[in-house]
Amino acid sequence: MNRRRDFLKKTVLVAGGLVMGNSAKVLASSGNCPAGVIYTKDNPGKWAKIVENHAPIVKMEGKKVTITTKHGMSEKHYIVRHTLVSADGKVLGAKTFYPSDPKPVSTHVLSVGAGSGFYATSYCNLHDFWLTEFRVE
Repeated sequence: MNRRRDFLKKTVLVAGGLVMGNSAKVLASSGNCPAGVIYTKDNPGKWAKIVENHAPIVKMEGKKVTITTKHGMSEKHYIVRHTLVSADGKVLGAKTFYPSDPKPVSTHVLSVGAGSGFYATSYCNLHDFWLTEFRVE
């Protein structure tokens, strides 16, 4: 059972990375996320009632980016992964979570300067793929 779960997680993560990598340029230029595929705080679609527990929160301290999802972690419902992606689609950091993890929090260090655009993503095993866009000032 664990092998099957690990296989499914990896498949979802790879697919999510490919979607994010190929879509980041489109998202950056259009400002719109595909409905029913990627959810945001401003466009939560069918998940409007659970935005606060799923949209990634970004905190910057110098070059350090902390991504937090205010979401509980249990065997049946948890955050699977955070990803930090540049506006041009390059994955700059990622962290996979497990139901046994206490909280979905990841920290990444940026190597780029002010004015650059980024996406923080959070994937929930039940409530899909969430994205927060931010800029380094």
